[in-house]
Amino acid sequence: MILENKEEKVENRILEGIYERQRKNRLIKEIFRKTIHICSSFVPLFLKIAYWPVIGLLIFAVLFYSVCEFLHYKGYTIPVISKITEVASRKRDENRFVLGPVTLVIGILITALTLPLDFAKVGIFALSFGDGFASLVGKAIGKRVIPGTHGKTVEGSLACFTAVFLSTFCCSKNLFLSLIIAFCAMMIEVLPLKDFDNVLIPVAIGWIYRFLFSVFIV
Repeated sequence: MILENKEEKVENRILEGIYERQRKNRLIKEIFRKTIHICSSFVPLFLKIAYWPVIGLLIFAVLFYSVCEFLHYKGYTIPVISKITEVASRKRDENRFVLGPVTLVIGILITALTLPLDFAKVGIFALSFGDGFASLVGKAIGKRVIPGTHGKTVEGSLACFTAVFLSTFCCSKNLFLSLIIAFCAMMIEVLPLKDFDNVLIPVAIGWIYRFLFSVFIV
């Protein structure tokens, strides 16, 4: 009996160790992915410096990545690109076209092309910081899962709210407006849209901000 209990404890420790390594690996992947995500916050600055060249580079980037990822999906190894995709991909992306980078750039492009830059940057910041920190915090310390959201957490949603509030306030200097935008971003981010929140968040937040700006500021 004592021997069986010892064996059971050893097995439990081994399983705990495996689960912990898996959790750390997922977190490392998420940090890598969301670092790229957060770096997209520099796009408004580049657009201000050279709007159309940057738009052209974004279009080229999404086309180039799509071709490389399609070839990778078909079994070809593309130097650098394939490795980055492998490191950044999540379990749900295994053996399929990794869509996240495509929707990220498309969301930024639509926002930049349909809105003046002062409004577009609020939407892009909501995507970069709000969605980025929501995922990082949710994966790192998220405990309370929100029902019907495919694993999104209260902690992640609060991180999204905080990040969007701060980034919007830096742009608008209006407390109430920033709170509304942060709440809207949090509500959109919590939807189980998978990679397509990369499109909806910047476009929706950018247009909501433009409308509310005319109400509260102008």
